[in-house]
Amino acid sequence: MTSRKFPGKFTSLETICGFITEEAKEAGLSDNHVYAVQLAVDEACSNIIEHAYSGDEMGEIVCECNILDDGLEVIIKDNGKPFDPDSVPEPQIGAPLEELESRGAGLFLIRNLMDEVNFKYHEGKGTVLKMIKRKIG
Repeated sequence: MTSRKFPGKFTSLETICGFITEEAKEAGLSDNHVYAVQLAVDEACSNIIEHAYSGDEMGEIVCECNILDDGLEVIIKDNGKPFDPDSVPEPQIGAPLEELESRGAGLFLIRNLMDEVNFKYHEGKGTVLKMIKRKIG
């Protein structure tokens, strides 16, 4: 497992992406799968910064990568406000653009880019997001 801590601010996103890219390539993911992991992690970290930390640069983002026999597991931890993914409505795919709600699109994207997505909130410790991208699929 490789783990790194990043400041919870938008300027960290490029560095986080570089770390994730190295790990995804090390895991042997295809270019398309590397890109999917990059997008999912960027969206997850952007949501942490915006929602868990309210954009106030008040915390850290911990990214852990575990290279699996069949892919890559990415674990993202924050110690911000609780997040309940069940409270986020599904976006209305196919609705006219002016009728779309922005809330929920990022979570939808993450779930569709990754093969497994699991959120857990631990009282006083923050949210842990575990995602897996498999080499096949």
